[in-house]
Amino acid sequence: MGARTAEPTGGARAWIVWAVAVAGYFLAMLHRNGLGVAALEAQARFDVGPALLSLLPMLQLLVYVILQVPAGLLADRLGPRFTLGIGMAAMTLGAGMFALAPVVELAVAGRFLIGLGDALVFLNVIRLAALWFPRSRYALISGLTGVVGGTGQVASAAPLAWALGGFGWEAAFLATAGVTALMALLVLLVVRDRPAGAAGHATIAAPISLWAALREALAARGPRIGMAHHAAVMAPFTMMMVLWGFPFLVGGLGLPESTAAVTLTALAAGGLWVAPFVGVLIGRNPNVRGGLALTLGTTLSAGWLLLVVWPGGAPLAVGVAVLAASAIGQTLAPTVSFDFARDGIPASRTGVASGLVNMSGFTTAVVCTVLAGAVLQALPEGPTAFQLAFVPICATTVCATTVLYVFILRRPRGQRSPSS
Repeated sequence: MGARTAEPTGGARAWIVWAVAVAGYFLAMLHRNGLGVAALEAQARFDVGPALLSLLPMLQLLVYVILQVPAGLLADRLGPRFTLGIGMAAMTLGAGMFALAPVVELAVAGRFLIGLGDALVFLNVIRLAALWFPRSRYALISGLTGVVGGTGQVASAAPLAWALGGFGWEAAFLATAGVTALMALLVLLVVRDRPAGAAGHATIAAPISLWAALREALAARGPRIGMAHHAAVMAPFTMMMVLWGFPFLVGGLGLPESTAAVTLTALAAGGLWVAPFVGVLIGRNPNVRGGLALTLGTTLSAGWLLLVVWPGGAPLAVGVAVLAASAIGQTLAPTVSFDFARDGIPASRTGVASGLVNMSGFTTAVVCTVLAGAVLQALPEGPTAFQLAFVPICATTVCATTVLYVFILRRPRGQRSPSS
């Protein structure tokens, strides 16, 4: 990997750079989740049924997943500043197209661009963490980035819902496009790829092919552990937040709709405070990562197994407990998974490794979301239908946790690569 260079020291400037970048990530979450509060208006505006309408958010998420590795390679080639700018510009254009689209085909194109821009944002926020902060702070910054994303997931829909009700479709979505354009400008003005004077600290990787970058990332044990962990602990609650959490609470556990909505929001928000503390703990004692990863994976595997095999449908307490554990797992996934992803990878080429980790979790979530929908459509409504629908996410969680055990138990105790 070449001669080691001095670690970045962090400081106020580093926090400012990260704050601007993570504000862009919050906006990306608004774009990603915005269609949920606009579903009824979209159905009327484009004269489409629920089945076709449901393809819009799924298309955006699929674009996000497919582009993770190319986005990581682009981030390694161009550096985080310009790649973030490209992502924000793509979301601006996509939001503008979606706001003005007279037909559903143009709306689909707009959501495609939003998904493309979204794919470029998160990876570069955590790349900036690698380039501006010392290695011991990386887990903390990754965790804080996840907290901002989780907060955006919970809270970002409210301003858009208010704007839709007060100003209408075009004004609301054009406003989101305008705010995103301003954020793109702020990124270009404030964000820099590395601290001033850190000339020896490379931020842009020497050009290598996609296959060479993939081989480098997959040859290192850290990214492989991160991929298994992300699939095991991030995917379950992501699937529930994307689509099936509310229907499960109502149709599977029997909660009233108003109670189900509050419960899902509380579950999503309740565990966000844990990530910064775990990030500090990992920074001070990296050896806790393995035990924490196995504990999370084992807990979720046992919980989802219990949920799908409980005779006649899981009781309310069990269902909510499994969702609560899954919410904590999703919150801690960035803190642990992306810290592992840095092991054995030069700081200038963390983009592809992080992209693989992110892709593993989101691919699992998308596939299991689609499979759950297929099962629910084929079966009569009821608690046991949800149990069968959740067999895929249970299976992937158990399998990913098994792989996690293999990778971690084969890893020499206390080993952790130095900052590259």
